[in-house]
Formats: sequence, structure tokens, C-alpha cells
Amino acid sequence: MTLASHKFPRALRLLALASALLAGFAAFADEYSDVNQLLRAGKHAEALGKADLYLAGKPRDPQMRFLKGVIQTEAGRTADAIATFTKLTEDYPELPEPYNNLAVLYAGQSQFDKARAALEMAIRTNPSYATAHENLGDVYAKLASQAYSKALQLDASNTAVQPKLALIRELFAPAAKGPTKAVAVAAVPVAAPAPVAKASASAPAPVRAAAPAAQTAVAAPGTEHEVETAVQAWATAWSGKDVAGYLDAYGKDFVPAGKQSRKAWEDERKARIVGKSRISVTLSNMSIAVDAGKATARFKQGYSADSLNVSSRKTLELVKSGDRWVIVRETSGG
Repeated sequence: MTLASHKFPRALRLLALASALLAGFAAFADEYSDVNQLLRAGKHAEALGKADLYLAGKPRDPQMRFLKGVIQTEAGRTADAIATFTKLTEDYPELPEPYNNLAVLYAGQSQFDKARAALEMAIRTNPSYATAHENLGDVYAKLASQAYSKALQLDASNTAVQPKLALIRELFAPAAKGPTKAVAVAAVPVAAPAPVAKASASAPAPVRAAAPAAQTAVAAPGTEHEVETAVQAWATAWSGKDVAGYLDAYGKDFVPAGKQSRKAWEDERKARIVGKSRISVTLSNMSIAVDAGKATARFKQGYSADSLNVSSRKTLELVKSGDRWVIVRETSGG
């Protein structure tokens, strides 16, 4: 399934929030599941009718509203989908995914300035949202292509521009990647928060040399348990709105994603935590890898605060600081 146009041939990934947001809403799982199944079957009119019926009784429900936007996108009702996602960003500005979806829709219309603005809002909302960062890179590349083309129109003798334009055109060439799909909005099982796969890029991925065997350290017994305990303590402090304990889980070398300063990030986190009447953070499907004094923890995170429920993938990178494991890098999505 493609968006309205092939004018933006590089695939923009769409996090399948339509399914991820369903996690933790067991009371309404049947309604969400029914709409998802109709969407998967391509029965857009029926899916939209069922979504509207649900929203008639719960008009502010962010999960079903997001799913409605996905249905409208799949049905080719781009203007309606843009209106749905725009209103969702107004009512729930803390959610980055609707901004990302808006960017995909705008890019499909070749409105790349609007796509850029939407993605910058997604990143401002969640600086560690990897999908939005990648999509923003794609949009910048397309804007660069347009600028280089304009430069050549104005000055065809400029020999410095042509190689740059050729490089970008090669990156975006459909033949190098096979059939292009701007976005695949697949309705997946309720518990699956995996992102939609992105089409492979034309350029090969950089090869990372393997570390010499002599440099590989074996984790000491119990080390993985120590890392898991530290991660669980971080989630517990967050759930308990223990701001001091939550921030203490981050090491002095932690650098927030984006261009935020450490102080600005801490102030923002304090405001978000204190501003919620209740918070629940649950971790599942955790895998931990330890190498000497460094560790990586990957898991599925369930976040619930007031009327909001979101499920996503998260990765924490930790280092040993004295007798503690502290977080030095945090990414989600992607």
C-alpha cells in the first residue's frame, strides 16, 4: 500500500502506533481488534464505520482516533487523515507519532517544508524518537535535491552542483531499491508494537569491523542481573514519580538526544513527571548484553499516565560507575 504519490520515492517509516497504543487497554481490546481486522482485510468503509461508532461514545480516545487516521490513510482519504492527525497533535501534544504520520502524508504531497516542521515537532516531543530522526534526514535530502535542481536551472555552468544532485538522485533511485512504498500501515496483532519495515536503501550499509577476540570480555556472574536491577529501579522511580531517583539513574555522561542541554532535559522530565496524576511503567521482553564495563538493555516498555497508554521498544546503554550501573544513552522506536 502506498501513499498518494511516488514523488517522494524514499520510504518513510511509520511506527505502527495503531497497534502499539492498544497494549494495556484490555477492557476495549475487542473493539480495537475488530477495527484492526477490518483494516487488514481492506474493508475500509466498515472499519471506519466501527471506529466512528466507538468514538461517538469516547470522542477523546487517542488510540481509536489514531487508528481512524490510519484507516483514512489506507483508504486514500489524505485530507481527512491529515485533519485527524492534526487534531490529535492538538489534543495530545506529548505524542510524537501523530506528528510523524503527518510528515509522511505531507511528504506524499511533496509538501516537504510541512513534513520537516512536523518531524521537528515529533523530535522536540521525544528527542530519542529514532524513526522521526531518520525521516527528517530523508526530508532534508529531498529538500536538498530541489535546491540543487533550482541552482542548476539558474546557473547551468555551475559544475559543483551536478555531482551533488547526481548523488542524491542515485540515493533515491527506485531501480536501486525495487518497488517503492512510501509507507505500509499494517494493522498487526494487539500486543505487537514492532515498527513497519523500511525499504532498503540503495547504498550498502557501512560494515563495522569486528572487535578482536582478545578485547571481548566475558560478563562476570550476576552482572546481567545487576544491570536488570538498575533498569527496573529506573522504571520503579519513574512509576512512583520519584523525580530524584529517576534522574539519579542517569550518569553524568548522559547526553540528551537532539540539541537539548542536560538542564533543559531535566527540567522537561521533571515537568512531565510531576504533571501527571499517575504513572505506570512496565518492562517486558528484556534482553541484556554486557561487555566489560558497558551494557545494553533492550525491552518493550508499557507507559500509562492518566488517560494515555503507549507501548514502544526502548534501548538503554549503561556503564558501570563505581558500584552502580547508570544510563548514558536512551533511544526508543526504530
